[in-house]
Amino acid sequence: MYRVIGLMSGTSLDGVDAALIETDGETEIVFDAGCEQPYTQDERRQLQAAVDAALEWKFDGPEPAAFKTAEIALNTAHERAVSNVLASAGADADSIHLIGFHGQTVLHRAPTSARMGATRQIGDGVALANSVGIDVVFDFRVADVAAGGHGAPLATLFHNALFRRDALPGPIAVLNLGGVANVSWLGGGDPVAFDTGPASGLLDAWCEETIGETCDRNGALAARGSVNDTALALLMAHPYFDLPAPKSLDRWDFSLDPVRGLVPEDGAATLTAFTARTVANAISGMGEPERVLAAGGGRKNPVMMAAIAEQLGRPVEPVEAVGWNGDLMEAQAFAWLAVRSQKGLPLSLPSTTGVPEPMTGGRLAKGV
Repeated sequence: MYRVIGLMSGTSLDGVDAALIETDGETEIVFDAGCEQPYTQDERRQLQAAVDAALEWKFDGPEPAAFKTAEIALNTAHERAVSNVLASAGADADSIHLIGFHGQTVLHRAPTSARMGATRQIGDGVALANSVGIDVVFDFRVADVAAGGHGAPLATLFHNALFRRDALPGPIAVLNLGGVANVSWLGGGDPVAFDTGPASGLLDAWCEETIGETCDRNGALAARGSVNDTALALLMAHPYFDLPAPKSLDRWDFSLDPVRGLVPEDGAATLTAFTARTVANAISGMGEPERVLAAGGGRKNPVMMAAIAEQLGRPVEPVEAVGWNGDLMEAQAFAWLAVRSQKGLPLSLPSTTGVPEPMTGGRLAKGV
């Protein structure tokens, strides 16, 4: 059993999730302490500048200088998160075998028949290992992408390990409602996974643009609005939805243009309906699950959860209903994946990322 800290910073740019688990990298998984470490305003500003620069860069030419500036801020926030989770657990660095460090995705390009995919996560794994004195596994997605896969979603095998550990009746669908929504279909042979479309990413951007808030807290804005059918039809016409799985998205692959011109409430209602429709279509296309379980920040939006349930015609439960932690699942997943990386075990399968064969990955930086 390894004692491992997982670190995850999502596309919402709100902070770092840190989780301590004990695991063998297979179905022995024991949850320990966890914390959510917010970014400072300055850190968030620098990370947003890196994302903006990445959208201009598009993997063409030298990397933007903003990446290095943001990487320093990112590492500082992750060092705080490691300190905080150690304090929460009453542990010291010497008791930790590994850290799984996802880094911050600033740009993701899915592969097509005409070109390889590409993905860029900023975050200096060597510097983090040196600063905290613990071995760090990082660059989890690169090997998968280099082999022709999407490099995402990567939490699915962890979902499957929990599903098997807890002997849940299947099949089940596990949703992650982050900036992008993805689904893991478990219990019908090899796990299947793909991004279903935007979850909270477009909605967050809409709130920031129209009301100066970082999100639609509790779905209150959408609850006061009405769905605009014309705008929803434009959103649903995106060619992504005709692609076969496995498939993946960047948070910025979709535009707010279809809802621009609407009042804030109607825009929020329409974007929430868009998430619900695309999630429901994705799940219904795979079959009839025994349960639908939701993790990620979107599960705290009751309007979004109710809309998904209505579209599916069945309940959608937070993962806490089966004893999992929806705030920390991705951080826990990257702790678990760090152990698998060290053991040379697969992080992804053809059915989860489209990689040609089961693929391990990650790079190790030794703590000093």
